[in-house]
Amino acid sequence: MKRTIALAILVMTTLLLVSGCNTIRGAGEDIEQGGEAIQRSAS
Repeated sequence: MKRTIALAILVMTTLLLVSGCNTIRGAGEDIEQGGEAIQRSAS
């Protein structure tokens, strides 16, 4: 029983970390696109 609970906690933690990475990656891409738009408008 303890092993099942520990495995469930491990799986949930892994899923949270993976989804967090995707969020940070998406934010980075948005910032990059914003910077490119500023460069285009400055040219």
